[in-house]
Amino acid sequence: MENTREFIEKQIWKSALILTIAGIITKILSAAYRIPFQNIAGDIGFYIYQQVYPFYGIALILATYGFPVIISKLIAEQMEEKKDAPFKVLLVAFVFLSIFFIGLFLILYTGAEKISYWMGDMELSVPLKVVSFSLLFVPILSVLRGYFQGQNNMTPTAISQIGEQSIRVTTILVFTYFLLTNGYSSYIGAAGAVFGSITGGFCAVIILFYFWTKMGKNRKFIFSLSVKGTSTNTNSLSIIKAITVQGFTICIGSLFLILLQLVDAMTLYSELVTSGDFSLNEAKVAKGIFDRGQPLIQLGTVVATSLSLTLVPLISSAKVRNDFAYIKEQVQLSIRVSVIVGLGATLGLIAIIKSTNYMLFTNTSGSYTLAILAITILFSSIVMTSAAILQGVGKTLAPAYFVLIGVVCKIILNYIFIPYFGTIGAALATVAAYLLTTVFHVRALTKMLHVQLFSGYTRKALFAGVCMIIILFSYQLLLHELFHLPEMGSRLFATFQSLSAVMIGGFIYILIVVKTNVLSEEELSLLPFGSKLQLLIGKRNKKRYSLKEE
Repeated sequence: MENTREFIEKQIWKSALILTIAGIITKILSAAYRIPFQNIAGDIGFYIYQQVYPFYGIALILATYGFPVIISKLIAEQMEEKKDAPFKVLLVAFVFLSIFFIGLFLILYTGAEKISYWMGDMELSVPLKVVSFSLLFVPILSVLRGYFQGQNNMTPTAISQIGEQSIRVTTILVFTYFLLTNGYSSYIGAAGAVFGSITGGFCAVIILFYFWTKMGKNRKFIFSLSVKGTSTNTNSLSIIKAITVQGFTICIGSLFLILLQLVDAMTLYSELVTSGDFSLNEAKVAKGIFDRGQPLIQLGTVVATSLSLTLVPLISSAKVRNDFAYIKEQVQLSIRVSVIVGLGATLGLIAIIKSTNYMLFTNTSGSYTLAILAITILFSSIVMTSAAILQGVGKTLAPAYFVLIGVVCKIILNYIFIPYFGTIGAALATVAAYLLTTVFHVRALTKMLHVQLFSGYTRKALFAGVCMIIILFSYQLLLHELFHLPEMGSRLFATFQSLSAVMIGGFIYILIVVKTNVLSEEELSLLPFGSKLQLLIGKRNKKRYSLKEE
């Protein structure tokens, strides 16, 4: 039984590893480019881009983590029954998604002026029209990626994801620099940046078609769709239902942050202007500064992303085998790592937020707001991991309901907090929405699996975090005293301070975490460079403790 389980796990990991690596790379790319982009475009240019980005972000996630996963699942199921059934799945999926996203494209393109009016900035209509074209790539990307994944060939999907983001990021930076340095307005510069979503999507399609043509049997793909596909007894409505419901719910954890960004895009700027405390230009700058938190949150949740991408197939496989002991073990392990990594990233970023803000974004404006937003790293890590676990055990609708509740909470609190607290109010609303959603996810897991997710290790991790904060504050104060610098010296000094503080803080946090037995060797191995940390701290030969003892 043990050998069988290990064999199945190896097969699953082999298939998921490529997508996991690609997912991490694209996650880093999609977060990191915002830093040089903000440096080029400024806070107003960043505000404009972030106002329209959520529309592309939703389409990107659906075409990467949503529809392809469901299409591949349907194909794999049908291939076990009839050889030609997958072609009908592809046909129905492509036709349905084409109709759906062409409709969304027309709504967004023709309604760009109306949407920009709701946002409170009519000049956003041009970037909105440009980003609407990215929706047209979702059907073909979803179907081709789903087909390859259904054949257990993850390489085309992975390469297309990396290629898409690489071309997109390059387009964003090159076009923005060219347009702004040649005297075009910030809105035209942002529209040029948004054009990257089109070039990136086009690149992904080319890559996928290249792999498709390399497979000889697929050369008759188009001809087979109408003849062979429709001859099967597969119910088209059931395919559409699966794609519609499961396609959205399977990636709901990743969609949550984008949906909250969409809420801010629709409400924050307009509420700042309505409050009377900001001029039009000041409100744009304030929103642009607020949006600096998005890449910080994304980079802070990279580990949670890698966990969520690998948990679904592992737990799904364990459920098929009725191996509930293994499921409980993985749930406890995953939540524990998410909490420890998320807490460390949150507290560490808060401790060095001013120097990090200066290093990345040229000044310290909005540091307190960004410190509040940093709290969402912890909750986002737990939500993404919990949602993946619930999906793995077949509870796909529960995370969607929880995220919907969080989005509604965010909308309500934005309207309550922003008029009184400005961008700090929006940050508090984001944290509250994440906290509420986290509570629902954790409660569902505890009730369903009868596991204790938070115990003594949380106090030890918090102790490690507090020690890290004290040491980092002391270190930064000492640096300024030694070099006789003002609160924030040059940007170069801020860079040195931030990077050195990251190394010191990370080492201190991991050292205390391991020395207090918060992490076992197995859990430590899940962290980036975990094996190196084991050697450094001398934990390799230490006896592994049981999770149940906690």
